[in-house]
Amino acid sequence: MPWIRNKPLHVVIRWQVLFTVFIALVFWGVLGLHGAISGFLGGMVNVVSSTVYAFIISHHKGYTAGGAIRTALRAEAIKIIVIIVLLWTVFAVYKEVNASAFIGVFIITVIIFSMALFVPDNTKNSK
Repeated sequence: MPWIRNKPLHVVIRWQVLFTVFIALVFWGVLGLHGAISGFLGGMVNVVSSTVYAFIISHHKGYTAGGAIRTALRAEAIKIIVIIVLLWTVFAVYKEVNASAFIGVFIITVIIFSMALFVPDNTKNSK
């Protein structure tokens, strides 16, 4: 994802993907195929929405504080809309969804996304 220029966002999206794949494999052994698919879909809802958020943030052109805040709020609003649409889509289309696995992985990937605050962004200070 070279078009994501924000290192912390790039790192946490990678963590979300790795966790989602790992937990889907674990659920496959524990809960079966539908549990694995449900866990995978729960994680992918956040991976997709986080990627949309990162894309918007990475293409911010303004240099004022107000412009940065407007971009962040717009990105967050679009991220929430994407989450709502994807959650609705999964529950409407995938009738065999294991709700516990789906929502559990969804919540954990939300928490993983919040870890971006702890990822150092050394790209601006390397001179």
